[in-house]
Amino acid sequence: MYDYDLLVVGSANADLVIGVERRPGAGETVLGSDLAVHPGGKGANQAVAAARLGARTALLARVGDDAHGRLLLDSQRQAGVDTVGVLVGGAPTGVALITVDPSGDNSIVVSPGANGRLTPEDVSAAGCLFQGSRVVSAQLEIPLETVVETVRSLAPGSRFVLNPSPPRPLPREVLTACDPLIVNEHEAKVILGDSAVGDTPEDWARILLAKGPRSVVVTLGAEGALVASAEGVSRVPAVKVEAVDTTGAGDSFTAALAWRLGAGESLARAAAYAVRVGAATVTKEGAQASFPTAAEVAGS
Repeated sequence: MYDYDLLVVGSANADLVIGVERRPGAGETVLGSDLAVHPGGKGANQAVAAARLGARTALLARVGDDAHGRLLLDSQRQAGVDTVGVLVGGAPTGVALITVDPSGDNSIVVSPGANGRLTPEDVSAAGCLFQGSRVVSAQLEIPLETVVETVRSLAPGSRFVLNPSPPRPLPREVLTACDPLIVNEHEAKVILGDSAVGDTPEDWARILLAKGPRSVVVTLGAEGALVASAEGVSRVPAVKVEAVDTTGAGDSFTAALAWRLGAGESLARAAAYAVRVGAATVTKEGAQASFPTAAEVAGS
């Protein structure tokens, strides 16, 4: 019996968001909207998204002993996330500087802060969380050696889901643990590197599979997603919505997918549900504030 449907190991940031008519070029200044501060970070986002959907969720992360850290802890608890694994101190809370244009597209610069101090030793000390978790999810806004230790800490029978964002080359030990590896076009091409052959998501997915993951999911934004495993490659159609803000959509997709896989659904069915969750997310502003409940997804 597992205590948690999902354990998220990752980042927790304060998102500082400004709306702009267009993003500035090099050396250019543009005026924007009033500053809005939201709880964010890929790890914290995934935890809140999963909890909103009804998953029993825990977060292993590090925040600063500051106002941004308290904002993040409050948002996790309000969503129903177990914060026993959230460590406090060591550096200021991480911050993401986000600009959003009228089409809903965003550009993000992250100052890792306390996220960079989440160490392999922190992961090792949280063994009880790993033993009690059906699925473990991670991203790359924390040190890569911490992600490696996360893979080494997995309990027998648990499943590892990785969204390698921001992307970087990954050691084979991490790649072979992924089930699935979840990438968008940019992330796929960075991880493939010189192996990038072909122009279609199907090509990328097949080459990624050959690098070791047990399964691969390629997110395609407004075109849905693609799933690939030893059983084959297939497309998952999109849900058409009017995008307001894409911030957090990838995080909610990953959280939904990880939760449904842990519940026993096939990769294709879990991805279809995750596409609906991601689509609902982009119809509202902000990251965590835009994540839907299971009832909202069912009604969409």
